[in-house]
Amino acid sequence: MDDPLLDRHDEALDLFTDRVHAVRADQWGAPTPCASWSVCDLVNHLTSEQLWVPPLVSEGRTMADVGDAFDGDVLGDDPVAAWDRAAGGARAAFAGRGASERLVELSYGATRAEAYCSQMVLDAVVHTWDLSRGIGVNERLPGPLVDFALEEVGPYADSLSASGMFDAPLAPPPGADAQTRLLAMLGRGV
Repeated sequence: MDDPLLDRHDEALDLFTDRVHAVRADQWGAPTPCASWSVCDLVNHLTSEQLWVPPLVSEGRTMADVGDAFDGDVLGDDPVAAWDRAAGGARAAFAGRGASERLVELSYGATRAEAYCSQMVLDAVVHTWDLSRGIGVNERLPGPLVDFALEEVGPYADSLSASGMFDAPLAPPPGADAQTRLLAMLGRGV
């Protein structure tokens, strides 16, 4: 049975995976649109995010239980393999029987795993653009993923910059397409 959310999650991870596999050896230190993050830092961030999914969703652990296990360098000597393993674990956790109905304890409180998965899709979509720009490859994101991300972030986009993790939203140019509007909501100029 198809699950539209899991389909979007798979597509977002596939897209980011494609970009990770496209990083050349000399590009890991290249800058990205994320302030002070290199390509390596960006991939490390998203890899760490994926590593959190199995303990929170499959194992029912809390953030306190996991502690600092995924802080620092989670890529080691083979960033591509580390990403592939982490993405595979996150996919399996979200696809597990009854996973979407579970509550997970996030930094801001108990959240349904379904909502957590939606946030992870958004994160992967936007960071795919960041990584694409950082390594100089096609920055165009698939329309269905952009539409999903817009719907996900729309209700809380204005409050993201207060977290200190996002730049302030930008005004998109008149007639901007969906991707440009999404990026502007998240403080990314194109």
